[in-house]
Amino acid sequence: TGGEKLELHYDQPRGKGVLHQAFEGICSNLERRYNETQSEASKKEIEEYLSQCPCPACKGRRLRPEALAVTVGGLSIFDATELPVDQALPFFNGLELTGNQQLIAAQILKEIRARLGFLQSVGLSYLTLSRASGTLSGGESQRIRLATQIGSSLMGVLYILDEPSIGLHQRDNDKLLATLCRLRDLGNTLIVVEHDEDTMRSADYIVDVGPGAGVHGGEIVAAGSVKDICKAKRSITGDYLSGRKRIAVPQTRRTGNGHCLTVKGARENNLRNIDVSFPLGEFICVTGISGSGKSSLINEILYKTLASELNGARSRAGKCDGVEGLEFVDKVIGIDQQPIGRTPRSNPATYTGVFND
Repeated sequence: TGGEKLELHYDQPRGKGVLHQAFEGICSNLERRYNETQSEASKKEIEEYLSQCPCPACKGRRLRPEALAVTVGGLSIFDATELPVDQALPFFNGLELTGNQQLIAAQILKEIRARLGFLQSVGLSYLTLSRASGTLSGGESQRIRLATQIGSSLMGVLYILDEPSIGLHQRDNDKLLATLCRLRDLGNTLIVVEHDEDTMRSADYIVDVGPGAGVHGGEIVAAGSVKDICKAKRSITGDYLSGRKRIAVPQTRRTGNGHCLTVKGARENNLRNIDVSFPLGEFICVTGISGSGKSSLINEILYKTLASELNGARSRAGKCDGVEGLEFVDKVIGIDQQPIGRTPRSNPATYTGVFND
């Protein structure tokens, strides 16, 4: 570091003299091992010391100056992909081309407009096309896959969707259901595994499995329309759909311990330089439209900052000016939907420590 050269000195096993071997350097060593190793575990370990940053030559545009010099309607390829979908659609719809250009671009523009339209129809009009896929929420990723399927215009296909409403705000549910109905109307069959009431009410046919979980389940309790499910006396789903049962709103709320965790200047992904306070000693829910920044705020900024400061984790937190109130928290534990273990011997018993005693 600092332009200095390090040398290792050690005695040769045989003969006389000292062998001088130049040390390649820590960064070079990690880079070489990362490129040479076949082990995913080793790569993951070294990745903790790596971070993404824009290329100094192209400034993150990922194209040569010659390619960026070509513009259509005053925009380069990079500038066009930086537009949100709701701005890109009017741009491509209003593009004026001359005779020869029109002939060349007609089919391409038709495809671009259609695909942008599909993204808008599934509620992703705020996304830019240059957004990295790894930063998308679960709901956004799922709806992009749905938009791809609508664009393929296939017929006679059986689509199976496992809880597509996960991560979706109720506002976006209507767009999702309209998309699913559109796939059905093209001549396809859709089987959706869901707990969502709107999805059940939109379905042409429902199969209710139950009546309970585990040893109490495994039977078809009811099958048919929403009315048929509501009439089924053994159906717990029918009890709630018909209004025979409901979940009561709590009468009182806990007041907390008076302390707060405060995130200052959060600006990761869709977050716009916001300050957020979380009262401690309470059950807190973070909600909002899909893509509004819930996961970025909690998982990328709050959790990673706390894991780094309190647990000593080597996690790189999302962009913010800092988190205040760390002295009121002992440690942080993240419970997500990742697999609990990699080995075949790992199971709920071993993971929760049942065998320890």
